[in-house]
Amino acid sequence: MSHELISILVLAVVFVIATTRSINMGALAFAAAFAVGTLVADLDADGIFAGFPGDLFVVLVGVTYLFAIARSNGTTDWLVHASVRLVRGRVALIPWVMFALTGTLTAIGAVSPAAVAIVAPIALSFAARYGISPLLMGAMVVHGAQGGGFSPISIYGSIVNGIVEREKLPGNEVTLFLASLIVNLVIAAVVFVACGGLRLWRQGSVTEVDAGVEGHGGLEGDGGALKGRGELRDQPHPTGTGTTTDPGTHPSPSPTTTATATREATPAPTSSLPLTPPRIATLLSLVALVVAVLVLDLDAGLTAITLAVVLSAIWPDDSRKAVGEIAWPTVLLICGVLTYVGVLDEMGTITWAGEGVGGIGVPLLAAVLLCYIGAIVSAFASSVGIMGALIPLAVPFLAQGEIGAVGMVAALAVSATVVDVSPFSTNGALVLAAAPDVDRERFFRQLMVYGGIVVAVVPAVVWLLMVVPGWG
Repeated sequence: MSHELISILVLAVVFVIATTRSINMGALAFAAAFAVGTLVADLDADGIFAGFPGDLFVVLVGVTYLFAIARSNGTTDWLVHASVRLVRGRVALIPWVMFALTGTLTAIGAVSPAAVAIVAPIALSFAARYGISPLLMGAMVVHGAQGGGFSPISIYGSIVNGIVEREKLPGNEVTLFLASLIVNLVIAAVVFVACGGLRLWRQGSVTEVDAGVEGHGGLEGDGGALKGRGELRDQPHPTGTGTTTDPGTHPSPSPTTTATATREATPAPTSSLPLTPPRIATLLSLVALVVAVLVLDLDAGLTAITLAVVLSAIWPDDSRKAVGEIAWPTVLLICGVLTYVGVLDEMGTITWAGEGVGGIGVPLLAAVLLCYIGAIVSAFASSVGIMGALIPLAVPFLAQGEIGAVGMVAALAVSATVVDVSPFSTNGALVLAAAPDVDRERFFRQLMVYGGIVVAVVPAVVWLLMVVPGWG
């Protein structure tokens, strides 16, 4: 067996173990890089570490550090609160508010699971109170996160653009961002119509709207005003809130519980989320990050970590826990996978595999197969991990010039991330966990069927629209 084939089989084993044993794929990849690099490729430590993505490490740490501060001092809660009030409580617009909110959070640097973990409990709470399909609301949250996930300053965007630059491929940051945004927007619109979104337009408006509230809500008459009141939650938990029941059952509150809820069900005043100096400074920092990266062409990671340090120095109490909330598992995953890919590059596996894919003889067939590989693996494992592996593996294949690199990279990126609504993925699992008062087995089946439809349809569609025309 050739050394190249051994290294690819080890990569497959890493994906299988990470999926079935719940072990961080990055840690496995570091171990695999050490084993394969030393025993198979005869590399020393310097050769193994040559593939460590130092620039992406700084981006991951910097932007998640800044975002952790925003969450700690309540800036993200304020954004949620303000976004919902902008639509004046119109129930039909709330799913789109959640789509836009998660998209904005990921676009400015939040890790996709972090954005979903913040917004999903609030979104699914609204869904339960106002008769919105949990599948609709969950899909809107996940697709919103992925829609904004490839902006030039986002985590996914930085990873893919960094890989493209490192592999010396033609790239277009705006095309990548717009491709993901448009695909997820179209999917969200289809889901909105299919899951009863048009029915919501016939309902009234929420008269008391506060982001992250819990309480009682009801519909007054046909098309009357929907009223929702409750206490503001300072820190929504990713596993959701509210009463949990066995599938198909509903709680019957006692008179004491009802009386207590009535006393507590008072409208949360607007002043409960004021624009405090730390929040104003954090909002300005997020704007400054966008300007620094898009206008001044500064490094996103170094800029974000500098802004985070400034905020931490001025308000240490608000930022004390932020370092612990940096997405270290994601950092480990990305750095581990890309380090192993670096070992593959050093030993010539990438060139060997690319020539094998190109040897199929039908470049378009090879391209669609890569898209499906990315979608299927990502539905059960890490989206960023599969992107980090597939794009370098396709480099020699793209170097032949028969397939446009820009379109192919965009198609691979979209195929590997749009399936994150699967309940086996992190985002899908967060949505499933955040849904209160639902039959979780039924909801799980709904997410699984929907995820299967996305896996079956989307790779072929993006291949047809992005690869066949020959973009780039």
